Amino acid sequence: MNAAFAGRGAVVVGGTRGVGLAVAELLATLGAGVVVNGRDESAAHEAAQHIPGAVAHPGSPAEPAVADALIDRCVEAFGLIDVLINCAGTAEPPGSSILNVTSAQFRDLLDAHLQTVFETCRAAAPLMVAQGGGAIVNTSSFAFLGDYGGTGYPAGKGAVNGLTLAIAAELAEHGVRANVVCPGAKTRLSTGPEYEAHIAELNRRGLLDTVSMEGALDAAPPSYAAPTYAYLASDLAKGVTGEIFIAAGGFVGRFDRQTPSIVAYRDHHETPPWTIDEIAAQVR
Repeated sequence: MNAAFAGRGAVVVGGTRGVGLAVAELLATLGAGVVVNGRDESAAHEAAQHIPGAVAHPGSPAEPAVADALIDRCVEAFGLIDVLINCAGTAEPPGSSILNVTSAQFRDLLDAHLQTVFETCRAAAPLMVAQGGGAIVNTSSFAFLGDYGGTGYPAGKGAVNGLTLAIAAELAEHGVRANVVCPGAKTRLSTGPEYEAHIAELNRRGLLDTVSMEGALDAAPPSYAAPTYAYLASDLAKGVTGEIFIAAGGFVGRFDRQTPSIVAYRDHHETPPWTIDEIAAQVR
């Protein structure tokens, strides 16, 4: 058996079901001591009971005190916090769009996606720096591109990308790596009549092409996404940081880093500002 994580402590946020549970199970199989986190206390304890050597620490890490206690629990149980995996998430309310979402719903979505990632990274990063290294893997989604509509979900996932890239740049000198995975998997968030109707409606409106629609409706089990998380958390990815990956069934991909292309340029020392007509002539 590959023991790539022998003697290492890992926290898996959202580890009670779906992709998070598959990641927690795989890390334990590879030798890690795993702290399973989820907001539902009974689900957290049930998941931990079925994962060899795992311990449960329920609660919402969007709360600073819960995030601190979660990371401390890993250190108490396993000596170090070597790996932090964020897989928590929640779906948009049915039919949610900028035309009808409430401010409270939007804040709840940002808490579930962005605030949880921020608080756990904030709590874990100083300890990882102090011990000389660590790996953070956060979860985003294709939804950050806007193809699936919504509001707080794509906003939160896009912010997770930006935050993770900033963490990667800041902590590289300390041996701490941070990457993102956009998983495609059949979970509770991507099953059921409401989800299927939502995907079909996005296709009808032209937001989602037919190939993407078919892939969304026929996603692979979470176990297919889990190895990419484990790879990024392992020493095999020692030189990999600040990247956004895709793990969907048998497909593993990577987003190219965004770089600007030149629309128009002239030296501001020698020329006046562009007029709007001049800009319009350059944009095609």
